Amino acid sequence: MDNFEIVAKIGEGSYSVVYTVRRKKDNKLYALKKVKMKALCPKEKKNALNEVRILASVNSPYVISYKEAFIDEIDSTLCIVMEYADEGDLYQKITLYKKRNIHFELIDIWRIFIQITKGLHDLHEYNILHRDLKSANVFLFRDGTAKLGDLNVSKVAHRG
Repeated sequence: MDNFEIVAKIGEGSYSVVYTVRRKKDNKLYALKKVKMKALCPKEKKNALNEVRILASVNSPYVISYKEAFIDEIDSTLCIVMEYADEGDLYQKITLYKKRNIHFELIDIWRIFIQITKGLHDLHEYNILHRDLKSANVFLFRDGTAKLGDLNVSKVAHRG
């Protein structure tokens, strides 16, 4: 964690916390997921490590990109550093629009839908099944890009 400065907490799950962090050497923003390994059963530990392996193996413009992973010895957490989605996730945007009584433009719905579909296609090309596709796992960028993320429960399908 010495190489990063925590900027803000983005979200929290049962066994992990996600932060916006700034890497000191390049001053760029990243998302850092801290997985509390001590709190996990063996199967959940396997899923956490599997997420790192899968993220590291996928190269797609429609899937959140992996940067690095390391163990933070201080609090026994697996830290996964990923691309930072500067517009949050689709669930947040839906919630905000609903609150403000704003409707999505049809062109935006199609743009996001097509990018999700392309992300799934790319994952399937790697024989990866996402298994947790929901609006909270679709990450948005200011340039209009939408990318799939949170591959914690994804599986590699074995053809045979």
